[in-house]
Amino acid sequence: MTADLTTDPQVVPDPAPATLGDLIRAGAWRRAAATASVLGESADLVDALQTLRVVQDEIRARRYPAARQQLAAYAAAADSLTHPLAAELRLYVHPADVMQALDALEAQRRADDPAALRGALAGALAQPMTRAEALNALGVLHAMLGDEAQAREALTAAREADPGHYRALTNLGNLDMEAGRFAQAEAIYREVLTLEPDYDGGHHNLGVAVRRQGRVAEGVRHIRHGQRLSMKRSREDTRAEAREQLSRTPGLKYLRFVLLAVAALVIFLVLRGAGS
Repeated sequence: MTADLTTDPQVVPDPAPATLGDLIRAGAWRRAAATASVLGESADLVDALQTLRVVQDEIRARRYPAARQQLAAYAAAADSLTHPLAAELRLYVHPADVMQALDALEAQRRADDPAALRGALAGALAQPMTRAEALNALGVLHAMLGDEAQAREALTAAREADPGHYRALTNLGNLDMEAGRFAQAEAIYREVLTLEPDYDGGHHNLGVAVRRQGRVAEGVRHIRHGQRLSMKRSREDTRAEAREQLSRTPGLKYLRFVLLAVAALVIFLVLRGAGS
């Protein structure tokens, strides 16, 4: 006799696929953008979701200037969205509040008291876009103070808030590394690199973990690769910070042109004098 799949307790029905609205409410911007594109949604909605995906990626990478630039681009376009889901976007993403949360995160990099840090990051903890980043900051501080249990709790909460937050996952691996659990740390770092293959810290830490287990050559390869990625990121971050400074202080843009013109004039006069 064929089992009745609707009543058999051993059979778990497949969950219903997430709708585009579900993905927006969950803050799963990468999947939301891909889903909207596949469904043939309007170009302005796809572009808005793609921009929020980039904002999320930049926050995960702790590239706050780049995140602010992308968030400003989203804010400029959000008001003109006419798609039925635009109301969902406006409900779950508040650009001005996220901007303030990013400013708070950047200002608290040197905090040394967990309670004070939690208070300073209250706005970031309240925003879905920045909650995981704020919890990661709390976890790092607890780890620096030697409180592994509190650090693990905060970092696990960060991963629950944003499963793609690979730096929070890296920091969980760091707890295992500090405790001498090198094989467990290695497994976590490898998971990190499945989430973000070009994360310099993931390659460096994986290299250290495998070296501690005696695989020196493999460790050196990962560490060197991490160094190359770190140099590349440093150049990108410098350019992003310069662009942000120019956008915040338009006069700097014109000053740059003035300095270039002065430099060109000086070179012309020097060459003219040498020729005479």
